[in-house]
Amino acid sequence: MTIWHCHAAVSLDGKIARSDGSVDWLMDYPPDDALGFAAFTASVDAILMGRGTYEAVRQLGDWPHPDKPTVVLTNRPLRDAPPRVEARGGDLAPFVAEMERTGYRRVWVEGGGVVVRDMLAIGELDVLELAVIPIVLGDGIPLFPEGTVETKLVLDVAKPWTKSAVHLVYRRA
Repeated sequence: MTIWHCHAAVSLDGKIARSDGSVDWLMDYPPDDALGFAAFTASVDAILMGRGTYEAVRQLGDWPHPDKPTVVLTNRPLRDAPPRVEARGGDLAPFVAEMERTGYRRVWVEGGGVVVRDMLAIGELDVLELAVIPIVLGDGIPLFPEGTVETKLVLDVAKPWTKSAVHLVYRRA
């Protein structure tokens, strides 16, 4: 069984990036062992992300996941994609089923909001893990864009983190 796990940082007002896609507001909150991020990334067999997240990660420098098969949901080709990164477009449900048949135990749904919304719509988001950063951005890209289906979650972890941030882990009810 595949566990679809979204691990993301979000502002207090539910944004995952500024309107221009930048995440400069996260620089004071790098993932660390207090959140178990290294153990989480080690447990991931593959990564699923949207085009905006892919472009944001590419701007940060070297590809941080060279050992993980990564699928970027996009209808446009990826120029100079790193090894093990592929572009996929079209209907999400058959592709998710294909990934499950591959035998992945845990897939990181890295973002963005449209990918999270679409995964919730097909009932395939099992864990929502958030670092809630104490900033209100106002404008920005939401974790849950308009059209996200109502989804009930159960809280498994809630603990203070660094600089007034909070670490939350929910699972699908």
